[in-house]
Parts: sequence; structure tokens; C-alpha cells
Amino acid sequence: MLNVGDKAPDFSLLSDTGKKTSLKDFRGHNLVLYFFPKADTPG
Repeated sequence: MLNVGDKAPDFSLLSDTGKKTSLKDFRGHNLVLYFFPKADTPG
């Protein structure tokens, strides 16, 4: 569990273009992440 002020753990995912992207690729830049459920799934 993360607490306020903790650094986000590194993770990888596929971009909307299918390219594997890692959080560390954006080190030193401001970044906004949106998480949303995939269509037709609970959540």
C-alpha cells in the first residue's frame, strides 16, 4: 500500500499504439496517468 508522498513503483504497460512503456521512461518529467476500466468489464 502506498502512502501520500511515496514514490510510485515502476511498472510497464502497453500504450495506445501497442508500444511497451515504463514509468521510468518519464523520469524527470511531469506525468498524469488516467486509470479506467476496460469496456465490458466490472469495475
